[in-house]
Amino acid sequence: MLDKKPYYEKVPLRFRCTGCGRCCTGNPATHYVAVSGREQERIRERLGLTRDWFRRRYLEPLAEGGYGIRLGNDGRCPFLTPDGHCHIYAARPSQCRTYPFWPEVVSTATTWRAEARRCEGIDCGPVIPLPEIRRRIRSRS
Repeated sequence: MLDKKPYYEKVPLRFRCTGCGRCCTGNPATHYVAVSGREQERIRERLGLTRDWFRRRYLEPLAEGGYGIRLGNDGRCPFLTPDGHCHIYAARPSQCRTYPFWPEVVSTATTWRAEARRCEGIDCGPVIPLPEIRRRIRSRS
């Protein structure tokens, strides 16, 4: 009988963010980072910008409604500093806070290992408790 549990339910996963910034540079096909209205406000306040200026400069309207943080043509987040650090780290969106514990990354050993080729913090550091992984996955839904 096949075990239908996702990979993260079967194997302890280790992760420690190294601050390398690679997760903040997607591929050019990625146009935005998901951001809720509350997250937009937190970021806007951190940057000290008006709502209109923040929206014009950083947000992209989404077909399904709402807004996303507009990425550069190279897939780079506009808040990634030249030295590879997040300028809004304390106010970063849930999509960023929950990385790499996204369903599409932790569902199989293959997807976890593929992401580990990009992220040097995967399989390093402490084991992340299963309840914490589940919480991060739920907060992405």
